[in-house]
Amino acid sequence: MRIELTSLFVDDQSKAHSFYTDVLGFTTRHNIPIGDDFWLTVASPDAPEGPELLLEPAGHPAVKPYRDALAADGIPLAQFTVDDIAGEHARLTGLGVVFTQPPTDIGPALIAVFDDTCGNLIQLIQPKSESPA
Repeated sequence: MRIELTSLFVDDQSKAHSFYTDVLGFTTRHNIPIGDDFWLTVASPDAPEGPELLLEPAGHPAVKPYRDALAADGIPLAQFTVDDIAGEHARLTGLGVVFTQPPTDIGPALIAVFDDTCGNLIQLIQPKSESPA
């Protein structure tokens, strides 16, 4: 069993596609029209054949209250691993990304949280290297 696809509801698929590719640096895997929406997936350039992130339309009535509750509590909807959280924070801030939590040491990892401009909070995590005993 493995994860090959996971979904993230977005307010506007075109805006989300631009943000996730132009700002975050993901690559488009699928962009297939389906009625008024798209089967729109992106993947990490570091794992081009790895798991896909479906940028799914947020039109279902249950989505808004769910995401509003998470955002109100500051809970990220997704988490992406990075090798250099300080560098990513600087790069993304330079591109206008708004962080709701700057890089923070939580013990075994460093984390930061940003607004994806499409209705979600996203957490970046940099696990700390385990030092030899």
